[in-house]
Amino acid sequence: MISRRHVLSSLPLAAAGAAGLSACGSGSSGGTGGDGSRPLTWMSVLHTPTTPQAGGPVEKGLQESTGQSFELQWVPAASWEEKINAVLASGDIADITTNISWNTSSVRQALSSGMFWEVEDLLADYPNLAAINPTTLDAGRIDGVLYGVPMVKEVARYGVLVRQDWLDRLGLEVPHTIEELEAVAKAFAEGDPTGTGAKVTGFIDRQESFGVAFRTLAGYFGAGDRFQLDEASGQLIPAAISEPWKQAMEWYRGVYEAGGVNQEFITTQKQNQQQAIAQDKGGIVVTGLFEAKNYVSLAESISPDTEVRWTLINDITYADVPRRIVSDTNGGMGGLFSFSTQTLPEEADVRGALALMDALHEEPNFQLMTNGVEGTHFAFDDEGALEIIDQALWEQQVQPYNGSRPSYLVELYKSTNDYVNLAHEMMAENEEFVVTNPAQQLTSATFDRSWSTIEQALSDSYSTFIMGQTTMADYEATIETLRGQGLDDVIAEYTEAYEAVQG
Repeated sequence: MISRRHVLSSLPLAAAGAAGLSACGSGSSGGTGGDGSRPLTWMSVLHTPTTPQAGGPVEKGLQESTGQSFELQWVPAASWEEKINAVLASGDIADITTNISWNTSSVRQALSSGMFWEVEDLLADYPNLAAINPTTLDAGRIDGVLYGVPMVKEVARYGVLVRQDWLDRLGLEVPHTIEELEAVAKAFAEGDPTGTGAKVTGFIDRQESFGVAFRTLAGYFGAGDRFQLDEASGQLIPAAISEPWKQAMEWYRGVYEAGGVNQEFITTQKQNQQQAIAQDKGGIVVTGLFEAKNYVSLAESISPDTEVRWTLINDITYADVPRRIVSDTNGGMGGLFSFSTQTLPEEADVRGALALMDALHEEPNFQLMTNGVEGTHFAFDDEGALEIIDQALWEQQVQPYNGSRPSYLVELYKSTNDYVNLAHEMMAENEEFVVTNPAQQLTSATFDRSWSTIEQALSDSYSTFIMGQTTMADYEATIETLRGQGLDDVIAEYTEAYEAVQG
């Protein structure tokens, strides 16, 4: 039997009143999902400039294929936070909510307040939902409870991209260890990989180094995904205070000092990073493996005759640390599809919504939400590769549905671009070696209140260390100062919550 908390038991007074009114209103309608007395309402995020027309080919095709009637309520991504907070405060929520901000304090509180169903006990009755990767299910829980169906994404998309044409020009092999990667970065900085005599560097990093590229590199040394279980103390600690993280900092500083990292990375924005890569200013980038295609396209837009070639690497290792890659997708969790206890008051109602989610995992429905209608939006070439045949029509009628797919991994269609095919293959391979954040599903009041300040202080101290302006003793002093400013409380609260969930 599915577990449902009392709707009004822990809601704030104003929200409880609104939720009560909403529940009364939905009760008179006789519910939905189970008996189909009215269409399911579904609030979802819109990542595109235009909203698809109601009753268009994708919506019509999905309703015919699933046998379910539903109405999508599109909310532009730019106003999502404002909208979700407003509907949660009022209690006027849709049957299904695509909670892309599921990990914010306000949404987490709402999810556990009784406004949404706890669904884990029912997933076994739906074959596609039951088959969701346990790592992703675990990442989607809040204090051990699953308040919706996870939006499934790749659990780890990152790797290291290196200019293959530069390796070839300098007679270097593809690096597969930290030591080899360092040697390549220094060789790019010291040699002439472009063949033009132009001064270049190895890594092209950016302002978010601490939380993006370096976080991945530190993972190779044994650091965790944002937080990790410290075996010696039994505590959950931030990865950024662990010994492997500090060891990685020492290594990266050495590469920086040798010219193997762009010296101005602390002021480099993402767009500037991309332009620098396309303009041959550096030959190594730590990023999503799928970005190789985009970097080639950008280079071709600058110089149609470019001979740029990238090699994709997803197996960098260090010393005796087992192969690993920290997750960049919250353990494959793109969000939660959560189900209202007010508008879906009975188990039969929520089962109808779960049946829709299960059906959208089927390949024909995934195809509709991903590529559209064959012959209208896409076609397969003689080698079985998929091509969009009307880009403008696809962007208008199909692309908006991409962000509402319950899973991004139902089918990996062959592309006409070899970089895309290789990236898909490597991202799937990453699943075996992924490291996820054990604190992600846990609640810490101090984390919610103070973590952004703590993390910024750690990031600032990291940057000054890499640039040679401070010492490791200074970084450790920052950690000690932060302990009295909430860091130790975060560790204690997460550790207690972790122990409670582990039983």
